[in-house]
Amino acid sequence: MTSKDREATGFQEQAAYDESIDLRTDFVMVYGLNDTTAERIARWRAAGYRVHLMTGISWGTYQDYLDGRWDGELHWDDAQTTADGTPILHGESADIPYMVPTFGFTEYLVQKLRPVIELGVEGIHLEEPEFWARAGYSESFKREWQAYFKEPWQPPHSTPEAHFRSGQLKQHLLSRSLDRVTSVLRDAALARGREVRFYVPTHSLLNYTQWQIISPESRLRTLPAIDGAIAQVWTGTSRTPNVYNGVVAERTFETAYLEYGIAQDLTRGTDRRLWFLHDPIEDHPDRTWEDYLANYQRTLIASLLHPGVSRYEVAPWPHRIFNRPYPREGSTERELIPSETATSYLIAMNSLRDLDQPDVRWAHDGPRIGIALSDTAMFQRWSPGGASGHYDGLQDALALEGREQLHFSDFYGLALPPLYEGQRVTPVQLESVIDSPDALDDLDVLVLSYESQKPIAPSIHYALAGWVNRGGSLLYVGDDTDPYHEIRSWWTGRYDTCADHLAEALGADRSRDEAQPVGRGRVRFLAHRPADFTKDHTRLIAALRELADWEPTNWLAVQRGPYLIGAVLDGTHVVEGTYLDLLDAQLGVVRRRELGPGSLVWLRDLTYDDVPVLASAGRIVDWNAGDTITFSCEAPRGVQVTTALRLDTEPATVNVDSRYDPDLKILWLTHPGTPAGTRITIVR
Repeated sequence: MTSKDREATGFQEQAAYDESIDLRTDFVMVYGLNDTTAERIARWRAAGYRVHLMTGISWGTYQDYLDGRWDGELHWDDAQTTADGTPILHGESADIPYMVPTFGFTEYLVQKLRPVIELGVEGIHLEEPEFWARAGYSESFKREWQAYFKEPWQPPHSTPEAHFRSGQLKQHLLSRSLDRVTSVLRDAALARGREVRFYVPTHSLLNYTQWQIISPESRLRTLPAIDGAIAQVWTGTSRTPNVYNGVVAERTFETAYLEYGIAQDLTRGTDRRLWFLHDPIEDHPDRTWEDYLANYQRTLIASLLHPGVSRYEVAPWPHRIFNRPYPREGSTERELIPSETATSYLIAMNSLRDLDQPDVRWAHDGPRIGIALSDTAMFQRWSPGGASGHYDGLQDALALEGREQLHFSDFYGLALPPLYEGQRVTPVQLESVIDSPDALDDLDVLVLSYESQKPIAPSIHYALAGWVNRGGSLLYVGDDTDPYHEIRSWWTGRYDTCADHLAEALGADRSRDEAQPVGRGRVRFLAHRPADFTKDHTRLIAALRELADWEPTNWLAVQRGPYLIGAVLDGTHVVEGTYLDLLDAQLGVVRRRELGPGSLVWLRDLTYDDVPVLASAGRIVDWNAGDTITFSCEAPRGVQVTTALRLDTEPATVNVDSRYDPDLKILWLTHPGTPAGTRITIVR
C-alpha cells in the first residue's frame, strides 16, 4: 500500500515481459540496447512500472564499434589488454571485451544512448565502470598515458610506481567517460523538455579492491550529472574468502556487512539516491537452491543492518530465479524454484518497501568504529611481476593461484576482529573527508593504515587532525614495509612516508607506543602490518580499547520500526517476544527462539503497532476496510502467496484459503499469484 514515487524497490531484466517474472516492484530497469529495447520498455510500462534503462558502460554488445560498422574503423585497440596482448573478455563471449574508455568509445556511447531519451525512460543506469588491474597494455591506453602524464608509457608490471600510476589513469579515464556521457545526455533530454536521471550501479570499493578492479568510486560523488548509485553487493561478491584467526573461509554475512557499509559513501551527505542490491541466485550457475537461499539471506540481513539506506534492487535477472533449474542438495538433477523458496523470496522483496522507518534502536551501545578505505587501495592490489590470480566470482577461490593476495588481509585484519566482538564496524571512504565536513561525525574511532593504500592529498590529514581535535579517536596501524611508500607523490622528498605527515598534522609522535591526547581526542600508533592481525588480533583489540572500550557481544542487531534484524556472530543468543518470521515462507509466529552461530533473523514485532497488513509475498493495493475488507494482491504468476493480516475477530467468510489465530488476532491467507492481482474479500 505504498506509493511507487519513492522508487523504493526495483529490479533489472533483459528478457521480454512475462507474468512469471513480474515482481510488482516500483520500477524496472530494462537491460541492454538492441532492436527490442523500445518494445520491452513499452511492455513493462504497460504493466504499471516506472521504467528505467540499464546498460554496461565498460562492456556490452558493442561489436559494431569494434568491427568498424560504426565509423568505418576497427577499434579492437580500445579493448582492455593484458601484458601478453590478450583482450580481457566479459563472460564467455569472444567478442565482448572490457573497453578502454577513450574519447572515441565515449562518443560512440553518447550516440548509442541518444535515442533512448525519446523512449520516455525516467532513469538511465550506466553499470559497472570497470578497468582490470592486470590491464594497461593496449595501444589506446599507451596513448592516454602519454597525454595524461606527459611522459612515455611504462608497463604497469614494471614497478610499483608504474602500477600505481596505471590505476590513477584508469580511474581518470572511467570518470571522464561517465562525466561526458551523462552530461551530454542530460543536456539532450532537457533540450527536449524531459527530465532523465542518471545512476551508476557499481560494486563496492571493498569488492573492487579485493577482485583487483579499478572503478571511479569516490569520483561518483563529484560528477554533477549523476543522481545516485546502486550498490552491487551480493553472494557472488561477499562469499569471496578472507582470513580470520588464521582460518581461510567464506564469510558471506560479515563481508556483505562491510561491503554495504562502504557503499553508503557513494552518496552519503548528498541528496543522491542509493539502492542496495540483493541477488537471490548469483552468477555461479551450479550451486544448489539451498545454498542460494542461505547466502541470499546472509546478504539480505547484512544490508538491513545499515538503517541509513531504505531503497533496494530486489533482484537482477528474475528470469534466472523463477525460470531456470538448479540442483537440490544431495541431487545432481536440476529443477525449477521450490515453491517455498519462491514464497520466501517474495515476502522479503515486498517487505523491503516498508524499511524507511524513522525509529531506529540498536541492541547495544558500543563505540562506532570506522575502517578507512581509499580509492588508492585499488591501485595497489595487483602484484607487479607476480601471479595475482584473476577472480570474478566464478572460480574456486580456495584453490586460486595467488589466493593469498585475493584475501586482502590488510583490510580484513583490521575490520573483522572488532566486528566479531559485536561492534558496529563501518568502512569509510577516506576521500570523503575532503569534501564532506561531517564524513566522520557518526564515528567514535577511525582505524587507518597506509600499508595497502595512500592518501591522495595532504588535505586528508588536515581533515583528520580537525576531527581528532574535536574529540575523535584515531588508530594508525602500519610498519612502513609497503613498497608503494616509495612512489613519487606529494610526500616524496619531504617525508619518509605519508604517515609521517599524518603525525605532523596531528602534532603527535609516531614512536610512542601509547595513546596520545590531541585536542579533545586521541591518537594511537601501532607499528604492525594489518595483515598480521588475521592470525592474532590481541594487540589490535587492546589498542582499540585504549581509545574506546566496549563489552563484547555475539549479537549484532537493530530494530527499524517494527522490524528486528539480527545476526549471531558466534555462540548462541535467545530472542523472546511475539513476532512474525519474515524469513519463513509460512510467516510463522516466534515467541522464543534460541539462535546458534551464524543464525539470522528478520522478525516483525506484533506488539509494535496496530497496522492491518503485517506481511505478504504479494503487493497489496486498493485496500478498503469496513464491514467487508477488500483488496488486491499482486504477485508473479506461478508462485504461492502467503499474507498475514491483523483482524480483531475471526471473519465470517474469506474467498481464498485462510487460517485464523484468535489469540494473536492474525489471519493468514494463501492463494496462487497473478500480476493482475487476486481480488480478496473478507467478510467480518
